[in-house]
Amino acid sequence: MAQKQEPLLIKRYASRRLYNTETSDYVTLDDIAGFIRDGREVQIIDLKSGDDLTRQYLLQIVAEHESRGESVLPVDVLTDLVRSYTTQAQSIVPQFLAASFEMLRSGQSKMMENLGTMGNPMAKMPGFEAMQAQQEAFMKAMMGSFSGSTSSSDDDDDGSEKTEGGSNEELDAIKKQLAELQKKLSGLG
Repeated sequence: MAQKQEPLLIKRYASRRLYNTETSDYVTLDDIAGFIRDGREVQIIDLKSGDDLTRQYLLQIVAEHESRGESVLPVDVLTDLVRSYTTQAQSIVPQFLAASFEMLRSGQSKMMENLGTMGNPMAKMPGFEAMQAQQEAFMKAMMGSFSGSTSSSDDDDDGSEKTEGGSNEELDAIKKQLAELQKKLSGLG
């Protein structure tokens, strides 16, 4: 993929049916999730109003996966997300999440690149591909364990609004967690 593809345009009709403009057929949320897993960017637009509904549908896909027991997001992370909507941390959470996922993607690709190089004597071992698949699964699961290691000081919160100093403490905690994750990733490479 040397060129960046245009997002796949999905139109939502008044009947709430989703229409794939590339293949001229109707699609389901599972189809859209499959496109995304295959590396495709998706944009979902309401046909009548022109509103971008992508976020709404992506959240719905995540909620459906979580409700089917395909849990990726630990309860602590979900709780912190809900809490971030009502605190001053709201402004830093999106950047933190984006940076965390980018760091994981980068670390995972570097590790897989290192494991898959021809000069790697392990690449000739029987079962190497299975081990590589396990490493990929480990990297995905690591995001869950990283998120689950959030500080328990939030559990002692009395529900009062955080002060400006509280936001600085949260930012420091987030920076510390990012540094710990980077250290873990460096150790794997």
